[in-house]
Amino acid sequence: MSEGPQAFPPLPLFEQERMVEAVLFAAAEPMSLREISARLPKGCDAAEALRHLRARYEGRGVRLERAGDSYAFRTAADLGFLMQEETVESRRLSRAATETLAIIAYHQPVTRAEIEEIRGVATNRGTLDQLIELEWVRVGRRRQTPGRPATFVVTEAFLDHFGLESARDLPGLAELRAAGLLESRPQGEAGMFVLRDPEADAAGDEEDGAADPAEDLFEDE
Repeated sequence: MSEGPQAFPPLPLFEQERMVEAVLFAAAEPMSLREISARLPKGCDAAEALRHLRARYEGRGVRLERAGDSYAFRTAADLGFLMQEETVESRRLSRAATETLAIIAYHQPVTRAEIEEIRGVATNRGTLDQLIELEWVRVGRRRQTPGRPATFVVTEAFLDHFGLESARDLPGLAELRAAGLLESRPQGEAGMFVLRDPEADAAGDEEDGAADPAEDLFEDE
C-alpha cells in the first residue's frame, strides 16, 4: 500500500540564505520577493532569508540593497570610487529634465498639467518620453477626473540608481536648502518647488512662461 509522498523537513535558514544569495548574484536586474520565492524550494521563507542576508552583508564591501519592492547586490557607497574608470563619460540631465524628474519624485503621482503648473512653463512631451526611456519614470494610473489624465511616477530603477528604498527616503526641504539645490518659483502654488542645478543656471535655459524647446534629455558637455 502506498504511503503517499514523503514529507521533507524545511531547509535550514542558512541554506535558504545561500540560495537567495546565489539567485541575486546571478540576476541581471533587481528581483522582487515574489520572483525570489518562485526560485526557491517549497517551504522556504524568502523574506526571512533576505532579512538575515542583509544583516550578514552589513558593513561589507558589497551590500544587499532594497529598491522599492526589489533587492540587488550593490557596491558599498563609500567604495564607489574604486569602480570609476577614466574612460567613463558622465552626462548631466538638462535643466528641464532635472526639474521634471524632481517634481515627479516629490509629487507623484502627478499629471503633466500639474508638472507644468509647478514649473511655470509648458513641458515638452519629449522630456517625459525620454525620462520614461531612461526607465526612471513610468506612467501611473489615470486620474478619475474629466479627461482621465495619465499620471507619472518614478520607477524602482530610479530608486536603485539613487540608493533609495522608497520615495520616502528622498532628501527633505531642509537638506535641499542647505545644499543650495532648492529654487523657489513665486508664481507657483504655496509649497511647490523645483530642484536647481547651479551649472545649468549659468548656462541659461528657457524663460519662465515659455515652452520647453525640443531639446535632448542630456546637455552637451
